Amino acid sequence: MKAGTFQRSLTTGTLLVVAALAAANDAVSTDLVGDPVRGKALYQACTACHSVDENDLGPKHRGVFGRRAGSVVDYSYSAALKASGLTWDKSTLDRWLTNPSQLVPGTKMYFKIDDAQKRADVIAYLEQLR
Repeated sequence: MKAGTFQRSLTTGTLLVVAALAAANDAVSTDLVGDPVRGKALYQACTACHSVDENDLGPKHRGVFGRRAGSVVDYSYSAALKASGLTWDKSTLDRWLTNPSQLVPGTKMYFKIDDAQKRADVIAYLEQLR
């Protein structure tokens, strides 16, 4: 095998391993069991922009589970979020809270939660807001 071919194979192999690990990390995040009590306490950081029942800088969160992204009638969403086609569930909320700008480039939301357990806790709290 030529050195250049070996180098390309090694680089491709490394990229595949990194991609597989990233995918596994995403899968683990949504498999965590969230604690809605801890999630309610963590949600206080969200209240800088959001409320449970009223639109503020961000849209209200009651009833977010099962709701199509960008669909609260009296809130002014970014065009990107309106056109995203997302429906909020554990998986989409986990990806959203991991990095909203990566999931929906052009969104107004910039806040993210790096810790997977904290995301799971906030999501468990949001799920209770029916």
